[in-house]
Amino acid sequence: MNSTFTEGTLRITMNNVVDARKFDLPGRCGHGLSHCMKAVDFIVELPERYLFIEFKDPENACPERRKRFVERLTSGRLDKDLMYKYRDSFLYEWASGRADKPVDYLVLIAMDLDKPLLSARTNQLRRRLPLHGPPSKPWLRPIVASCGVFNLRSWNERFPDYPVQRLGASLSP
Repeated sequence: MNSTFTEGTLRITMNNVVDARKFDLPGRCGHGLSHCMKAVDFIVELPERYLFIEFKDPENACPERRKRFVERLTSGRLDKDLMYKYRDSFLYEWASGRADKPVDYLVLIAMDLDKPLLSARTNQLRRRLPLHGPPSKPWLRPIVASCGVFNLRSWNERFPDYPVQRLGASLSP
């Protein structure tokens, strides 16, 4: 199966997937618990794993919103929001009987970010989720197999089967 989804001005094309769906939809079209649970943007099922995908597109925002986003990103405050998006989505899928394969959490921040910042955000996200449970007694079944924070360039290099492209530019208020 092939799927294409758009989030703002970003389009992702996924080839050879078992299932793919936009998870973070408003109202009754979405997961139905937006009043108490956060959600990742997309859930993709592959034969051997799931991908939970979150897109952030500060380049498509007005200058003030972009500035606030960069402050949240560089201070680490965004990590907490990303953590809850993953945990709530995982809990929802687990309770629905679908989190029966390893899950990778992929975050795309569509702006020009350097490798040290992407690496720092990835490491903090790994720490917050956490990947393996408590050090003294690791979990038998981790809640997340891996996670990573990417910019457009690093995403497309790492995931050539799931390319993301920017559509026509527009600023959201």
